[in-house]
Amino acid sequence: MYIRTATIADLDRVAQVEAECFLPAEAATREAFVGRLQHYGNHFWLLFEDESEGKLMGFVDGFVTDEADLTDEMYEKAELHNDKGAWQMIFGLNTLPEYRCQGYAGLLVEQVIKAAREQERKGVVLTCKDKLVHYYAKFGFVDEGISGSTHGNVVWHQMRLQF
Repeated sequence: MYIRTATIADLDRVAQVEAECFLPAEAATREAFVGRLQHYGNHFWLLFEDESEGKLMGFVDGFVTDEADLTDEMYEKAELHNDKGAWQMIFGLNTLPEYRCQGYAGLLVEQVIKAAREQERKGVVLTCKDKLVHYYAKFGFVDEGISGSTHGNVVWHQMRLQF
């Protein structure tokens, strides 16, 4: 496997993977990814089968902030990214259906955790649906209960891994 950070040149592939992984109400738009890649491509990790980068298998992204809780505003306003912030947020973890249940998403989660530790953040924060609380718990994330986020008209749990 090969993981690297993203650039604006990855826009089309990222948007395609997002569209395959999330329902339209929950998926980030192509335009949202333009902002994300421009503002925090260095906090946007792409997973490929190998260094030839033939097929994008999945990705994880999220910006850095001093805000302790993930809010809906953060999904749409990439300019809120603060590279010196205390908390690494995760906005999306995407794995194409044919690569699910094989440990690839876990590689991406571990990459975010590793980077956040190396960058001396306080930790990592994400939101997830109820059915995924147990998945993130195995990486050390603690369920803080129902999030204030209503992104995509879904109930989300906020989870935190504090270092």
